[in-house]
Amino acid sequence: MSLIKMLVAFAPWIAFLILAHGDLLQIKIALFVAFVVNVGMALTKLHRGALMWAGNVFFLFALAAVGWFENLWVLRHLGVLANGALAAGVLGGMLAGKPFTLEYAKQNVDESRWRDPLFLRTNQILTGVWGAIFTLNAALAWAKSQHALLPDFAFEMLNYTGLIAAALFTRWYAALMHRKADEARRA
Repeated sequence: MSLIKMLVAFAPWIAFLILAHGDLLQIKIALFVAFVVNVGMALTKLHRGALMWAGNVFFLFALAAVGWFENLWVLRHLGVLANGALAAGVLGGMLAGKPFTLEYAKQNVDESRWRDPLFLRTNQILTGVWGAIFTLNAALAWAKSQHALLPDFAFEMLNYTGLIAAALFTRWYAALMHRKADEARRA
């Protein structure tokens, strides 16, 4: 998956992350924008599978809880809930045999390889890595909400470092497995 396609896949979450700072109105706007982007991407088929559904559920829930009911507990724990929704969606899709990376990987791979065990295993591994990062980030967000041990910026840096590491691993591992598949076909 190219870096651009990866950024597009996470566009609603990135929009939320960028916009959700400041007062309650700004957070409500961020939730609304992210929800609209998520639904728009789903309708145009830019967004698929578990990632799309996790976004729809999370942004609709958060928009209702924070936007309409102004639930302070949900507001305080948006980071935990967002990362938890991503982890649950990604890992749930993986357990159901539909790793979220598979839908995006199919765009770059000939249809004849879609059932190849190496291709399927690669996507299980990549999805597992993303699921682990989202789970770790949910735990970091929880620790941050409890004001545990580290300053807020340290939690943010750990969160971003995990996401960047997952993106870099995805690029590297997918390219490695693609080369291995090509070598196996030529042999």
